[in-house]
Amino acid sequence: MGKGMNKYDFDLFVIGAGSGGVRAARVAANHGARVAICEDSRVGGTCVIRGCIPKKFMVYASHFAENFEDAADYGWTVGPRSFSWTKFMAAKDKEIDRLNKIYIRLLDNAGVELVVGTGRFVDAHTVEVAGRQITADKILIATGGWPVKPVSSGSEHAITSNELFELPAQPRRVIVVGGGYIAVEFAGILNGLGSDVIQIYRGAQILRGFDGDVRATLAQEMRKKGVDIRVESNIKHIEKLPSGLIVTCEDGEIIEADCVLCATGRAPKTESLNLAAVGVAQRENGAVIVDKYSQTNIDNIYAVGDVTDRVNLTPVALNEGLCFADTVFGGRERIMSHETIASAVFSQPSVATVGLSEEAARLQGGKVDIYKSTFRPLLHTLSGRDEKTLMKIVVDATTDRVLGVHMVGPEAAEIIQGLAVAVKMGATKADFDATVGIHPTAAEEFVTMRERYVAPEAQAAE
Repeated sequence: MGKGMNKYDFDLFVIGAGSGGVRAARVAANHGARVAICEDSRVGGTCVIRGCIPKKFMVYASHFAENFEDAADYGWTVGPRSFSWTKFMAAKDKEIDRLNKIYIRLLDNAGVELVVGTGRFVDAHTVEVAGRQITADKILIATGGWPVKPVSSGSEHAITSNELFELPAQPRRVIVVGGGYIAVEFAGILNGLGSDVIQIYRGAQILRGFDGDVRATLAQEMRKKGVDIRVESNIKHIEKLPSGLIVTCEDGEIIEADCVLCATGRAPKTESLNLAAVGVAQRENGAVIVDKYSQTNIDNIYAVGDVTDRVNLTPVALNEGLCFADTVFGGRERIMSHETIASAVFSQPSVATVGLSEEAARLQGGKVDIYKSTFRPLLHTLSGRDEKTLMKIVVDATTDRVLGVHMVGPEAAEIIQGLAVAVKMGATKADFDATVGIHPTAAEEFVTMRERYVAPEAQAAE
């Protein structure tokens, strides 16, 4: 470090010890910087503590109901069975505690000082945490996002995903409000665990922003599994009675429930930061505005992860944190590419996607070819379960380049991850066709789709 660096307590101070903040702190410290990080909750952030990891455990737990049923069709005798929410939650909490300790140890091993408390800016080089003022040359905002509840009367009686992970008992009758990935995931989880689930969404179809075929397929399959999805509907009022919650919908319908889960979105967590004192520019939703180097309008202040509201995914925050630390402290300029990032929805059945939806590809104006296949998974030819898998490839008809790959069905995320490499590299449909499939798998369908899909109305025109 050059002269004059020691006029501050630290070279880098990070606000928020989630995926992005922890990665940035560790990498900067490995480059020789003196680093401290503050956190007002457990270390690990949304993903580890109240997001992806515990959610995936819940998805696994809820899937056993179907696994037991299907086992009987394969000749297994399955005895009496019941689910204990208490036992499962204890096992989940134990693992989250273990991960929390690992994260603390990783910071410790890297020589990063952990300060417990909420960080708020005093000026561009000073942060106050639990009454202590700490100065740093560079400051990184990595406070993430937080669930928001819609402002409707009685919304204080509703919970968000945060509280769901801590519920002492399983709610029997649940209303899930929202149509995004968090809403469909929890609707599937609670339904699989045996709760009665009504999902209410104000839009015309769930999973806005995803490919149209993916949205329609998932809605159909979720309904088959017993989730009562009600679109173009909304909650007006929630009343709490000793017997439970009385929910009034905008159309006047009244529903009794034990739990209303609001999964209507997340917002950047910036209100406690006192950003106005420093003049850090924000968007209307509170997101911190940054350039391609994750730098704010104040040159020594940076931000990564969900608080910037770019692409709100754990691996993106990790990558942004790494690029920031390498660029600013490692003497190696790195820019995170936010193009062609694969993502998954751990709904039931699951969804995974990389690249453009058919709708987005058509908006670009070029000619688009579509290949798609709908089939019953091999597992269910014996189980008899009525479940369909959808696979879809979106191709630029002019260049033959694969623009998007989409799947609804078992193990979608595991399958799409490999294909994401190909799409990122610019693979063509001919490259897919030249690849030999692995038989018998669902994944092989992606390299054996030869017939271009022609929409019924387009057939007459051709």
